[in-house]
Amino acid sequence: MLMTLVVVTIVVASTILINFLRKEEIKRVDILVSALKFQQEVTPSLEVQELILKIYSSNTTIPMIVLDREDRPMVHKNIPQEIENDPVLVTLLAKKMAKSYPPIEIKVPNGNNQFVYYDNSQILNNLRYSPFILGFFILCYFLFSFWFLRTIKKTDEGYLWAGLAKETAHQIGTPLSSMIGWIEIMKLDNPESDGVHEIERDIERLRTISERFSKIGSIPELNDLNFNETISENYDYLKTRISKKIDFSLHLPTYTILVPHNKILMSWVIENLVKNAVDAMKGEGVLEMYVFERNKNILIEVKDSGSGMTKQQVRNVFKPGYSTKKRGWGLGLSLARRVIHEYHNGDIKISQTEVGKGSTFRITIRKG
Repeated sequence: MLMTLVVVTIVVASTILINFLRKEEIKRVDILVSALKFQQEVTPSLEVQELILKIYSSNTTIPMIVLDREDRPMVHKNIPQEIENDPVLVTLLAKKMAKSYPPIEIKVPNGNNQFVYYDNSQILNNLRYSPFILGFFILCYFLFSFWFLRTIKKTDEGYLWAGLAKETAHQIGTPLSSMIGWIEIMKLDNPESDGVHEIERDIERLRTISERFSKIGSIPELNDLNFNETISENYDYLKTRISKKIDFSLHLPTYTILVPHNKILMSWVIENLVKNAVDAMKGEGVLEMYVFERNKNILIEVKDSGSGMTKQQVRNVFKPGYSTKKRGWGLGLSLARRVIHEYHNGDIKISQTEVGKGSTFRITIRKG
């Protein structure tokens, strides 16, 4: 609003100034024409002739052309040098001037009346565009300032989330170390216990989660090549920990897919997509995960039969803090997007959704 007010004020003020200068130039032309009329009507004295000459010479900016009744050039001033010696072009320029201002007629005693054609000075013509040019540059300045401040804000937010993630990893690490010690004691009493093995798997999972948080804000190494293995391990873990009422299936290509990626972070992304799908289905439905290759890209699709999303939800689903659930911070999909975009130079989006029929999330990563 403020930017618009500033630009409009400048344009209005410049327009008023330009109109004032235009009227002043018209007054100067009227004075010059009056002097020419006086010269034609009477025989002036030497002093008067000298005054008329000064008036005529003082015009160094306003283009003028005087034609007779037959449209033949008689006098001209301040016109382009390349046409001043060509009577035809001078006449054409005079007719063009008549579109801006009507010619002024000077009546001559012998009946061969003269017509004075004139136009704005080049300086005035240039000033006509100056408010728009100035407004354009002011608009660019405000847009750049807005972009710069927004970039700084995003950078600050990025540092904040990175710091929060690293602190979370640090806080998880302390009780995790104690849990590892206690599980070793439990294994001494009953090393073959299924419960002990399951707790071990969950502890390992906690360790993985801690590593995920510790990698936020750092540039991860992309050195895990067997993509099928990463997806399969994640699928096996998640399948045992989601509702039995969900028909969860994985469709992998028959050949090995080799693509540089970070196993820990990629598993995090898949886990977030699967958990969101489970929440959308309220613990019951069909969940399918596909991995396939297309145009030198690896695509991962997570398709659910849940509640689907509205257009507004699709626009906001990857924004930090946005969540349709009563519980949760709304950071999972935002962090997943950052992992794919910034760390794997890929893309993540909702490729299909319909309210009441489910959604499909698609991840696209170049093979390298």
